[in-house]
Amino acid sequence: MKAPLAEPQIVTCRGKPVSVIIPISDYQELSERVEAVEDVAWLKRACQKPLRYRLLKQFLTERKGGDFLSCPA
Repeated sequence: MKAPLAEPQIVTCRGKPVSVIIPISDYQELSERVEAVEDVAWLKRACQKPLRYRLLKQFLTERKGGDFLSCPA
């Protein structure tokens, strides 16, 4: 087995770059950063929507779950 590469390796096809080989630790860090950016984007979109409040009973009725939280008599 060869030693890990210190720098990304670019794979080419007919002289054009098509892929990059990077250490798994670099890939994991990049993946985490992408996830964090996606989370921030989702939060920004969510904050732009107006808030809508409902009573719990109304929510349960809308879900067609009815009164499943109440105790039987």
